[in-house]
Amino acid sequence: MFAPRTTPWPLVALFTAGYLAPYLLPTTVGRLERGLDLSATQAGAVGSALLLSSATAGFLLASRVERTGARTLARLGLVLAAVGYGGAALTTAVPAVVAGAMVGGFGSGTTTTVAATRIAAERDPHRASTLGLLSVSALAGVVYLTVPHLPGHGLTLAAIALTALAVWPLTSRLPAGTPGPRHAEPSTSARLPHRRSGLVLAGAMLLWSLAQNALWGVSGRIGIGQAHLSEATVGVVFAVALGAGLLGVLGAGALGSRLGRALPIGGGTVVIAGCIALSASATGLGTFAAGEIAWNTVYPVVLSYLIGLAASLDPRGRWAVLVGSASSLGTAAGPLTGSVLSAQAGFPVMGTVLAAGLLLVALPMTAVALHTSGRPLLQGAVRRRGGHPAAVVAAATGTPTGSVPEVGAPEQPVVEIPLDGTPAPARRAYDTAAATRAPGAP
Repeated sequence: MFAPRTTPWPLVALFTAGYLAPYLLPTTVGRLERGLDLSATQAGAVGSALLLSSATAGFLLASRVERTGARTLARLGLVLAAVGYGGAALTTAVPAVVAGAMVGGFGSGTTTTVAATRIAAERDPHRASTLGLLSVSALAGVVYLTVPHLPGHGLTLAAIALTALAVWPLTSRLPAGTPGPRHAEPSTSARLPHRRSGLVLAGAMLLWSLAQNALWGVSGRIGIGQAHLSEATVGVVFAVALGAGLLGVLGAGALGSRLGRALPIGGGTVVIAGCIALSASATGLGTFAAGEIAWNTVYPVVLSYLIGLAASLDPRGRWAVLVGSASSLGTAAGPLTGSVLSAQAGFPVMGTVLAAGLLLVALPMTAVALHTSGRPLLQGAVRRRGGHPAAVVAAATGTPTGSVPEVGAPEQPVVEIPLDGTPAPARRAYDTAAATRAPGAP
């Protein structure tokens, strides 16, 4: 029998604490701009510095989680997030805010690295990442409904710090060390597998995330400045959009791997490009809400499949962390890119440029998804469309090694054993064509 599927709640909580900062980016940047009297470009630069620090943590720690231990690194990340974001929320000195944001960003990146590594080792990484996206979307939606009604520049930073403190008790359920791959062969565990696919995916994810967050970082300004909405109205639109994102993630979880990964990733990115162009050109509540809600519905769906694709490249989770860190680099450059593009050419032109870039980057991501979906993950694996490789299923259910033949293996002899005591006939090879003939056929 299959082992019961349990929900990895500590990983979901870590995922939420690590991803909350990027999700709250628009209101964080807007609050810093208005509360500290910064220019739009300066506030965007602070957001970029926060996310760049988060990406740096991923690159530095991708190969160190196993040696240091998941519990130790998770607690370190949560402490840095609580201290950094909390300190930035309590001061109005710009240098101190920047320093606190960068320390907190490093903590978020550390937490995300642990979560990504552990999720990649799960039996169903897509399910675990989907639950994490559900959790962070719901929490961010609550913050977007609450923050506009309260004063202060650091409310979103304080919310991230409090989330880190709330997640801390769950770290006791993490192992002291991160286990290696369940089914990986010892000869392949030391080197990164599928390097070409991993590098292409990492580069594409950098540009994909840059385009997403270039708009996300200035969405608040589009709503207030170009669509002429109040901050409270923009907050409601964001909360509804994140609620729609919950429905999208639920749909992705229910769909699972029935459509593979290539169609959701490629087709979803094309839809996102259209949503970005619509949102960036919005001049009223209708177009702004339509663009933001549609975009946030599709975005987490595509992201969940991308996370699953990265996790499938290496059971030890190294590609999941490295691709996630490359995505964080794009996320870090997003707010500044959006601020500069919008200042130089306006929001509509910025949206057109970002949409065109997404259409181009959809091609290599889809190619990686198609390439990896056609490759057996294990020696001797027989892949079923929309399901696990047969070798993985066999290993998971305790089937002895070698019971699933490799594709193209020589046919095994079949011996007929009579039950009436007569001598057994000579062995003959099993004839697949004969076995599949209809009864009575010659």
